Parts: sequence; structure tokens; C-alpha cells
Amino acid sequence: MKRWNERPFEVRNLFNPAFCGLVLFRAMQGYEEENSDGMPFSLSLLVLPLCLHKDTRETIASGSRSYLLKVVEKNPQLLVGFAKRASDSLPYALEALGLLMERGCFAVSDDGRLKTLPAKVRKSVAGTHETASCQRVARFVGKEFARIGDRVTVYTTFGIRP
Repeated sequence: MKRWNERPFEVRNLFNPAFCGLVLFRAMQGYEEENSDGMPFSLSLLVLPLCLHKDTRETIASGSRSYLLKVVEKNPQLLVGFAKRASDSLPYALEALGLLMERGCFAVSDDGRLKTLPAKVRKSVAGTHETASCQRVARFVGKEFARIGDRVTVYTTFGIRP
């Protein structure tokens, strides 16, 4: 990972650790709405490629009245390049998780689940249309991951080996 001042301007804006952390936090909150145990670490790594990629985010948002697995089934184009996006976004996800951890926004349970801590992040979704959309989709993705309940199913659905 390049030092902050050596990154291109676009990368600094889109993969800002605070923004990526906020997106991850919203996904963890969504997960906890369905399962209070907290989000498994391995699922948190799929949140950024689903929420930051505009076409994927818009497809998920337009199908938010349905189940995530149904949305993926009806829109197989979501899978094109997803594995590469997931591996490319891994350093940014880890950097964002590090920032959240440093700020005390979540705790890690003994079994590796990420659980948000109260009163650390504003509850209201604010920002530009684009950033608010990322946050709303992240919450939906988190809820859907909890509903699916099986990490292997989620990873297999997106064409990634667990």
C-alpha cells in the first residue's frame, strides 16, 4: 500500500479510510439488525466491492425490495470482475477496519465477529447523493448477509472461493 501522499487524487477520494470505514460500519449495523452476534470478518471484505462499484450498487439498490441472492440471480453481470474488485479492495478494507478499530467503533468477539459499539458514528445517513447511496446499500448488504447466514453461500454466490 502506497503512502497517503503518494496515492493518486482519485484513489484518495474514493478509498478514503474514513469513508470506507463508514460504509463498513453501516454494513455491520445492518447485519446486527438481523443477527446481534455481529458480522463475520470474512464477510466484511465483500462490502466495499459491492457498495463502491457504481453499477453494482445501483443494481442492488434497484432490487432492494428483493433478496440479495435473487438480485444476483437476475443480474449475472454483477459477477463480472467481482473477484478482482474484491481482491483489489482488500487493502482499503483492512485500512478502514484499522481506522474504525483505532477509533473504538467496533469490537472483535472471540469467534472473529465484528460488533459495532454504540454512540460512535452518527445514526443519520448524510452526505452527497452518491455517498448516501453507498451507505444505504451497505446497510442492505449487511442485513442480507445476516439473512443468508452462511459465509460459504455468500462467497459461492459471488464466485469467490471461501
